[in-house]
Amino acid sequence: MDIRKCILLSLLVIALVVPALAGVQFLYGKPEMSAVISGTNEFSPGVETPLAIVVSNSGTNPIMEVDPTKITPQDPPNLAKLVKVGLESGDAPVEIKSDPQMLGDIPGGVSKPVTFVVKFDKNAKASTYDLPLTLTYQYVDWNEQEKGSTILQTDYRTKTETISLPVTVKSDVNLEVEQVETEHLNVGTEGYLKLVLKNVGDEHAGKAVAKLVPDANGPLVPTDGSVYIGAFNPGDVTTCVFKVSTSKDAEPQTYPLKVVVEYEKANGEKGTSDTEVVGVPVGGKIDFTIVSTASTVHPGQKATIEVTYKNSGSAMAYNAQARISAVDPFTSNDDTAYLGDLAPGESAVARYTVSVDKEATLKNYGLDSEVRYRDALDNSQISDTMKLTVDVVKAEGLGAVMSNPIVIAAVLAVLIGAGYYIVRARKSK
Repeated sequence: MDIRKCILLSLLVIALVVPALAGVQFLYGKPEMSAVISGTNEFSPGVETPLAIVVSNSGTNPIMEVDPTKITPQDPPNLAKLVKVGLESGDAPVEIKSDPQMLGDIPGGVSKPVTFVVKFDKNAKASTYDLPLTLTYQYVDWNEQEKGSTILQTDYRTKTETISLPVTVKSDVNLEVEQVETEHLNVGTEGYLKLVLKNVGDEHAGKAVAKLVPDANGPLVPTDGSVYIGAFNPGDVTTCVFKVSTSKDAEPQTYPLKVVVEYEKANGEKGTSDTEVVGVPVGGKIDFTIVSTASTVHPGQKATIEVTYKNSGSAMAYNAQARISAVDPFTSNDDTAYLGDLAPGESAVARYTVSVDKEATLKNYGLDSEVRYRDALDNSQISDTMKLTVDVVKAEGLGAVMSNPIVIAAVLAVLIGAGYYIVRARKSK
């Protein structure tokens, strides 16, 4: 190998080794921060949603110096340190529900996500608004190293900058319930729910349909839960009447129920309004009680017992019919009685004819009784089962005598003899 090749090889080795050992400094550079909303930036009035934002640092270090006598700084000038991010509402009709968040260090060419929970006002008008995003961070201002020293001094500057993030409130049907009324809606029955709805949004809706949304765990069940509205333009007010049934296990109180409007936008797209929750008052159930005293019957006899039923509930019962369940020692071919229409607090008397077995034990018996009736919407209903008390007692006086079989046989014998005597006397004449 000649001398020239040896010199070139030595220079190449020096060129490769010196940069690795030398100090590297960037003479110029700084963070360049930006932020954008990830995903859609269009939202409906009244919606609460997480808002995903991506914060990026596009800063570069264009000029680099390699000096074997200098110390390499710990942080490059384009590094954004201790980045803190806060979102504000500005003039937008929105509430920011998340506090400012720390993102840490963001080097040049790196992006980091952050999420804030926001809620747009229910009455927000359709428009585009700017949400101010505030970034606070530190970056290298200058580095200083005295000649021949092994100490490097670095000074950091704190910077706060605001980035505007545009969000759009969509034109939508914004639903407002102006009035809630019920009719004949009681525990265990079906009734009407009347809602007065207003479109306080900006969307000109067509083919609109109002719908009730039941609560899976609630006692209210829509039996006719859709009402066609048609055109439902901004400012329009419409009255919708729904049929709703109430569980028998409910209590007389106010229960929540949701209502929503589905419609067609001017461009043909399908749309759904915000969901409104309304309080639906439910009255007490229709109930019956037996208010008469116990009836008394005798073994081996047929008797008519009278029972007084009272509507102790909170609503009208129509075409009420009472019935009893005759069990041993009772039998009956007349176990149903018509009571008619009974308003709350009204009473009616039912009469049943029963026969008592002659071997019946003398004691108090309880017979099951119930009332079948119709509610205000002509639905057939059955009351809770009631206990009718019947006392079986020993017959006394003339009744006891006439119930004795020997006496009955003697009376029959006398009657037969008397009849025979009368017939013979007539023939002899």
